Amino acid sequence: MIKILFICHGNICRSPMAKFILKDLVEKEGLSAQFYIDSAATSTEEIGNPIYPPAKRKLKQHGILAEGHQAKRMQPGDYQKYDYLLGMEQYNIRNMMRILGGDPQHKVCRLLDFASRPRDIDDPWYSGDFETAYQDILEGCQAFLEEMKAKGKIWEK
Repeated sequence: MIKILFICHGNICRSPMAKFILKDLVEKEGLSAQFYIDSAATSTEEIGNPIYPPAKRKLKQHGILAEGHQAKRMQPGDYQKYDYLLGMEQYNIRNMMRILGGDPQHKVCRLLDFASRPRDIDDPWYSGDFETAYQDILEGCQAFLEEMKAKGKIWEK
């Protein structure tokens, strides 16, 4: 089983969007049993809050339900629990490294580092552009899934 933790600043926009997008992709491919997917924050300011309503609406517009999410903070023990810790931007990576104390097994990277054009995913909390965030996250999730297939880490039905 591949265990993935998506991380952003508050765990109410980008990281839960990534969690629900990847869950949707693997479910549609019949691969759900091969993945454990979750999300977390690097900050404490949104702990316990649901997914931000505009993020939830954007997912719904694309046919993805986002129910039952409560923001939580990343913990140092997550490094051992997960195979991949995927931040949304370089700022998240810096904060993740502070929480984790390092990355000796090279589990930490940005989600779009898997894409053909690596880059940060802008925070729609500030930009208000949830469609671009959705498209960037979808691109990263699809690229991540393709890399897992190419490396033989998952088997297709």
